[in-house]
Amino acid sequence: MRVLMLATSFPKYLGDTTAPFIAEIAAGVVAQGVAVRLLLPHHREFCHEACERGVELRTYRYAPHPHLALWGYAEALQADVGLRWRALLVTPFALMASTWSLWRHARAFRPDIIHAHWLLPNGLPAMIVAWLCGVPLVISMHGSDVAMAERTVLYRRIAGWIFGRTRFATACSGDLHIRALGLGANPTTTITLPYGVATSEFHPELNNRDWIVARFGIAHTAALVVAVGRFVTKKGFHHLLRALPSLRATHPQLRLLLVGYGDLYDEYRAIIEALGIADMVVMPGQLLRDDVARVIASADVYCVPSVHDERGNVDGLPNALLEGMAAGRAIVASAVAGIPDVITTGVHGILVPEGDEAKLAAAIDQLLTARTYAAQLGDAARNQVSAALTWTNVTARLVAGYTEVCGT
Repeated sequence: MRVLMLATSFPKYLGDTTAPFIAEIAAGVVAQGVAVRLLLPHHREFCHEACERGVELRTYRYAPHPHLALWGYAEALQADVGLRWRALLVTPFALMASTWSLWRHARAFRPDIIHAHWLLPNGLPAMIVAWLCGVPLVISMHGSDVAMAERTVLYRRIAGWIFGRTRFATACSGDLHIRALGLGANPTTTITLPYGVATSEFHPELNNRDWIVARFGIAHTAALVVAVGRFVTKKGFHHLLRALPSLRATHPQLRLLLVGYGDLYDEYRAIIEALGIADMVVMPGQLLRDDVARVIASADVYCVPSVHDERGNVDGLPNALLEGMAAGRAIVASAVAGIPDVITTGVHGILVPEGDEAKLAAAIDQLLTARTYAAQLGDAARNQVSAALTWTNVTARLVAGYTEVCGT
């Protein structure tokens, strides 16, 4: 079987933390015996061999000017809320370029299936080329695409049009699945398919507080809270920052290691200064994937305070959550989107209402105080992902869907 994939994000270089799930899905499908060619927009930092982990990687150029090279790789959206104006300018060029490139590669690669990651924007060119080639269309939804489709009547109609020609679709959370059905997805051929996690890369044995001291200057005796992700509204890090002052009295040495980058960096610094918590927060910027794994494993409490942003966008199932579970950390997370699909509160971690800073602080305090209980939750979380949410399990289900639509 041969699958031609179209995506707009991917790790730009070895160790990059941009959309690692796309790389894992493609490589996992190859490991199941499927030939995969993955088509991506060009990026100035893209540095890969033509074939990695068995996946053929190809890029296409689309921007008429370098200043308009904003398509994909989490760069087109302003804080994941709205499109940058330059991205709006380049959208027609990117859609035409992706359609043309997909058509050229389809003729050369002769796929059995065309698989688009993200309903919008990639579903549209994928639908056109799948129709021209007479092959089944598969769509995978990851969160921001469904939120975008819900925003306007036009986008909803385009989404319904795409779903009408889709043979098999996946959503990374139950919440996203339900919302996709509301946009016209076929209930008999649309499934919830959570992400997996590389348990060999994220595991408890990477806990290294000596390294934390040397790298970030955080003392061994500090209670270490960690959060990882892009600095965009839906990650909810502004609520985590506002929860910190109430923890100072009970945990005076508490330190938050907030790892990431993005449009809200200056806003976060302003919150930190306004609250007088500069001594409690370390923001090292973007780290390489291996370093992220060590940071997560070294946390006393790992936070995933996801929220819906002002446009209704929310992570389907945060990769950062699964990585924290694989590392066996005590987790505090918001009860939104796909998080309750994999975390049962009091069993694998503690869930709190989104945006509730008082309950977020109380849950962190509870896990920092009850260390035995925290360790039990972390062990259960690790067991949960090891048993059901490895990439091997996830991609096996995806390949089974491919087989069904191909009738082989």
